[in-house]
Amino acid sequence: MTGASPSLADVLRPVKHVLLDFDGPVCSVFAGLSAPEVARRLRLGLLAAGERAPAGGETETDPLALLRLIAEARPDLAVVADSALASLETEAVRIGRPNPGGESVLRACARSGRSVSVVSNNAGVAIEAYLADQGLTSYMTGVFGRAPGDPSSMKPNPRLLLEAMDAAGSKPEECIFIGDAARDVEAGDAAGVATIGYANKPGKDARLAAAGAVVIVDSMQVIADALG
Repeated sequence: MTGASPSLADVLRPVKHVLLDFDGPVCSVFAGLSAPEVARRLRLGLLAAGERAPAGGETETDPLALLRLIAEARPDLAVVADSALASLETEAVRIGRPNPGGESVLRACARSGRSVSVVSNNAGVAIEAYLADQGLTSYMTGVFGRAPGDPSSMKPNPRLLLEAMDAAGSKPEECIFIGDAARDVEAGDAAGVATIGYANKPGKDARLAAAGAVVIVDSMQVIADALG
């Protein structure tokens, strides 16, 4: 953990509702079926339907970024492309790599009486499939993946965070968001929620700090331990 003030314990003390990013904190979604391969298959699906990837999308290796490009260039293809990606994400999570510390956070929240919602740019159906496979569904108050067919709902847009808080009847000051990307911190800031940055790769700590993460950790287990 980096940064001496405020402490992780201080940040977590008033929290009643934990908002949790999925890819990274809970599961490395593309650890088995790689992101470049998913993007390639998404492009192949377009070609099979007689369409082509939009400008800039021919070499895009991030499937979520590719989905944005498709929706921006061809809004008429947004729904079908999103559905195709959701199916690929569901395939990916079946062979993704669980983050043991993420499960520990869920269990710690349950022990301490805190509710948890997953807020992610991934498809809700894929997240729900993973949680069911891992026996974690009961730990969730809600799952808020990107709005089907509307990639503009993805972070850094605060929409999904606001929907999660509204569904749980929680206020921003009662919540904490845990994410591993600058866009997570930006979305939290826009929603009025402090964000704990999870720096799971070299260089992320600096990017998360620059974005304004209130505390930065390099292990989800550290958060679980602090939750009690």
